[in-house]
Amino acid sequence: MKKTSLKDIASQLGVSPTLVSFVLNDRGDEKGVSKETQKRVKTLARKLNFKPNVLARSLRTGSSKTIGLIIADISNNFYAVIAKSIEDQASLYGYNVIFMNSEEDSVKERKMVDLLIDRGVDGLIIASTSHGREDMRKLRDSKIPFVLIDRYIPGVKTSYVIVDNYQGAFDMTNHLLSTGKSKVALLYVTPSHLTTMKSRILGYKDALRKHGVAVNKRLIREIRHDEISEKMALELKELVLEENIQSIFFLNNKLATAGLELLNKFDLRIPQDISIAAFDDIDLFRFSYPTITSVIQPKVKIGEKAFEILFEKIKGGESTSEVRQIVLPVELAVRDSCGSNMAKRLSGL
Repeated sequence: MKKTSLKDIASQLGVSPTLVSFVLNDRGDEKGVSKETQKRVKTLARKLNFKPNVLARSLRTGSSKTIGLIIADISNNFYAVIAKSIEDQASLYGYNVIFMNSEEDSVKERKMVDLLIDRGVDGLIIASTSHGREDMRKLRDSKIPFVLIDRYIPGVKTSYVIVDNYQGAFDMTNHLLSTGKSKVALLYVTPSHLTTMKSRILGYKDALRKHGVAVNKRLIREIRHDEISEKMALELKELVLEENIQSIFFLNNKLATAGLELLNKFDLRIPQDISIAAFDDIDLFRFSYPTITSVIQPKVKIGEKAFEILFEKIKGGESTSEVRQIVLPVELAVRDSCGSNMAKRLSGL
């Protein structure tokens, strides 16, 4: 089926293609086109299912009204909520979002960045999995507006929106220790070079030191992001049977979900036999039995702030070389999986 063009609409209405272009680009009033004619043009365009040539319009106007979003793992609820928040904000300003999933692969991420730039996006929001500074420097030097989310690259001045990972992990570890259980295991996920994991691990260690508990490297375990289901059983068996741990702090929600499933299979009672906590909150943690203590990240706010900064850069209200770095606070949701809430409730029965 032949694609409807501006000339087709103009021919049927007996007007010029230029007039049709003005109307469909919301410049009818500016160019003195009557309201009645504008209505006729838009009605016929809808009837003929007219689709504008985005590339041609971007070349003409200098804007594609499209942004690129590269996230690390679309299957993770954390990124899914952020992506929806960004899309919701973008739609308010007439922007479309192209989603891409890097799967924590820095080589794939570089190809995605090049592809999105070639497609003429106005800007980028990236949850980068990059190992080094060179990729960010190249992106910065390309002059395309971009904002990092969740992670940042130390030593490179870029705009980003992250959460206070250190404080969240410190507060959660402090809470676990305050329940009287000093053997707190930590499970984190690769890529381990990411600032999110590094900050959370540091918060955990500093909380142990605050309580006079030595950092035991045997209680800190790394699991590859693509091997969670395969490796979780092995790590938990060693920690429970050989190290006699009393608490587990999972540093993301996917680790926690996999860990909970296995602990139930091991017939370990939570929190009587072992206490559980997670960094990042999902619906499952609020409705499971027992409910799971977790660090709540402001996911919607991350998306809103990231788009706000990018939009300012695109519109020129802020130079693309100017940097805004936002660190959002997190909250502790203290629930039954650490024992404190459950004990209080039972004592009131």
